[in-house]
Amino acid sequence: MYKKVFQATHPDMMRNVDNATLKERYLASEMFVPGEVNLNYSHNERLVIGGAVAADPVELTRHTEPESASGQSLLTRRELGVFNVGDTAGVVTVDGERIELEPRGGLYVPMGTESVSFSGPGNGDAARFYLVSAAAHRSLPLKKITPSEANPLARGSLEESNERVIYQYIIPGVCDSCSLLVGVTELKPGSVWNTMPPHLHDRRSEIYFYFDLQAENRVFHFMGEPEDIRHIVVENEQAVISPPWSIHMGAGTSNYSFIWAMAGENLDYTDMSVLDICQLQ
Repeated sequence: MYKKVFQATHPDMMRNVDNATLKERYLASEMFVPGEVNLNYSHNERLVIGGAVAADPVELTRHTEPESASGQSLLTRRELGVFNVGDTAGVVTVDGERIELEPRGGLYVPMGTESVSFSGPGNGDAARFYLVSAAAHRSLPLKKITPSEANPLARGSLEESNERVIYQYIIPGVCDSCSLLVGVTELKPGSVWNTMPPHLHDRRSEIYFYFDLQAENRVFHFMGEPEDIRHIVVENEQAVISPPWSIHMGAGTSNYSFIWAMAGENLDYTDMSVLDICQLQ
């Protein structure tokens, strides 16, 4: 059912490992395959992430493990965020309701939904969707969030190479959820640093999905405990799973965008420990 399962890890497991091992433990890739839905499972907050690329409709994967749950909807006890990360409009059909998502459009799909499918706008064009799901305890309203409805937060400056806008999509006050917090950060031209100054939040895990990168560009994603940080070189449409004990920050060879998705025991976006850059080693 899942392309890859990522185990929860202890910070000691980052020490003395090579780059290949670091990627094996924390980097999700190859999520976007034409005509398919590909999902990855992380034991950090039991987050599920993946991609769907479709012209003709493709269905959201159903549970096939364990055998006793065979055939159940993925959303029997989960909620789902869907984001159009392509350049063309796409269609998400939720229990028979057809919803068109423009580029950068988001959709919250509640627990208890039986069927979800993804398709392009027609004429053979494929749409690209990023998917993120977390465990849920109640059913909330289905909600489409347009880019203009997301809550924008301007942060940083060009002088510090971190001028960016954080668009909050699934967050209290914009869209209710059980445990998901999701948004899109877009860096301005000339800026390369994200999430600066760095931070961590011990009560939530987070996944960074990087996109809008040209083929020749990369992002250097830094993670680990503040006194012992490491980095992963990330390509376009790859994601880094960041455990609750890890810092968050990255720098690219050009500006880019990323979707941040969190789940945990609280929905307070500001509940984080902000670090001084001089603390890092």
